[in-house]
Amino acid sequence: MKSSTEILLSQFKALADPVRVRLVALCAATECSVSELTKVTGQSQPRISQHVKQLCAASLLGRFKDGHFVFYRVPTEGKAAVTRRRLLALLPDDEPQFAKDLAKLRTLRSHAGRALDVASDADRLLHRALVELTVARPLGDLLDIGCGQGRVLKLLASRAHRAVGVDIDSDARRLARAELLLAGTSNTTLRQGDMAALPFEDEEFDTVILDDVLGNATDAAAVVAEAKRLLCPDGRLLLLASADENGVGALRRQFAAWAAAAGLRLAPARAIPNNKPAWLLAVATRAGRASAAA
Repeated sequence: MKSSTEILLSQFKALADPVRVRLVALCAATECSVSELTKVTGQSQPRISQHVKQLCAASLLGRFKDGHFVFYRVPTEGKAAVTRRRLLALLPDDEPQFAKDLAKLRTLRSHAGRALDVASDADRLLHRALVELTVARPLGDLLDIGCGQGRVLKLLASRAHRAVGVDIDSDARRLARAELLLAGTSNTTLRQGDMAALPFEDEEFDTVILDDVLGNATDAAAVVAEAKRLLCPDGRLLLLASADENGVGALRRQFAAWAAAAGLRLAPARAIPNNKPAWLLAVATRAGRASAAA
């Protein structure tokens, strides 16, 4: 038999177990740790570990490390992604057990998190500006560098094909996972990573956001260059930084210098709001490409 046929048969066998079907349904909605899967299903940790091992072997789950934890997720990209999606589409949307499992996971995560900061009027204006950027042009595969508690991911994930958030703060990532699960954004994933050396392929993303991280960077120009590496040829880099009325001019000049050093073409930066600005937002594209207005 062809290798693709053998993989399909192994997937059918893996899905023949009720617990493994529940695990796949959960990991299709969000990335989960073994500890979370154990608490949701009521199974022992060794038993769950064995189940996820079989599901990974059947290419139904992928695994990745996030700090001290390992998370599992149904892969949405890569080899056999189309076949996998067709197979998982056969799982019934109205299965009560799936809904109960997801509700229990939401409860677990809500207890483990902390309250989100209340959005200010300036934040809401910024969010509106970000959404406006998606109206004329889709986000495609989105990377949010410095995603924090996941507010921008939560805002934009439904407009993206795939959304990935990176943040160095494990507490922020934990809260972001809870918020994204509550929002029902099943196309998102979170990672730990060094913003100057991220674990992604060249030209992997259509939209990259540097989410208020450049001010804290040891070498901001290197971070912008790394973001450019991840950007597809026709992609957009969104530079976002908190600002104040007195510092906007200097921040504009920094944006321009960082973009020029990376060989990017920068559209005029936009202060949000215009009077007493709290944010500066600019869009950069690869040199030689048409720039997008922010």
